[in-house]
Amino acid sequence: MFVGDIIARQGRRAVERLLQGLISEFNIDLTIANCENTAGGFGLTQRLADELLAMGIDVLTSGNHIWDRREFVPMLDSMDAVLRPLNYPRGVPGKGWGIFEARGGRRVCVVNLIGRVFMRPVDCPFIVADELLEKIQDVVTIVDMHAEATSEKVAMGWYLDGRVSAVLGTHTHVQTADEAVLPGGTAYITDAGMTGPFNSVIGVDTEAIIKRFLTGIPNRFDQAMGDVRLNGVVISIDSKSRKAVGIERIQRPVNLEEG
Repeated sequence: MFVGDIIARQGRRAVERLLQGLISEFNIDLTIANCENTAGGFGLTQRLADELLAMGIDVLTSGNHIWDRREFVPMLDSMDAVLRPLNYPRGVPGKGWGIFEARGGRRVCVVNLIGRVFMRPVDCPFIVADELLEKIQDVVTIVDMHAEATSEKVAMGWYLDGRVSAVLGTHTHVQTADEAVLPGGTAYITDAGMTGPFNSVIGVDTEAIIKRFLTGIPNRFDQAMGDVRLNGVVISIDSKSRKAVGIERIQRPVNLEEG
């Protein structure tokens, strides 16, 4: 299971409430979640990473906001379960991929990439993916493609079709309805969505965003409240062929006022 971008406290509480039930319902072997917006909507901290892992998430992927909490950046070198995009230049702290043991002893490679369209300059994610896939073989491989442009995510899905088990888009926070198993056996979705408040503009208070659009003046982005949901996808993979045989979108509401 892949959980879409976790947004601040409400997103963390949604994971806390719903995750174990989803793991049981779908008989999940490995849970991955994008964590780059976990700390107040921007970045991650050591404490929050530990909390998410304790809730039952096995691997935390990220994106451009992983650098927002400067005190956490040095921690990336020592936290194997937290990934930053692989295609940042050499010498950047942290790891962009790892091999993790799923329930039942299966080995799963998780790769974190970031796009370049409408984003800051980084190394080419397509070439970096090629270089990595030359090194790893005979293992289920899941790719978090963290990118702004739909076209770049779709292109990566087709580029890696048949070579990885899944390419899952993140970053834009709006769950798309294009989930599919591509002809080569790669599960794909343009964006897995977000886990957090949906009475918002992609997780942020609506008034703050509208003011920015009306005036063009930078202002404080406060996290929104209400209508909290967990977004993500569940992927079924054949353990022998390492090909995906199914992908299902999930969107579960949670009432944080109860209990």
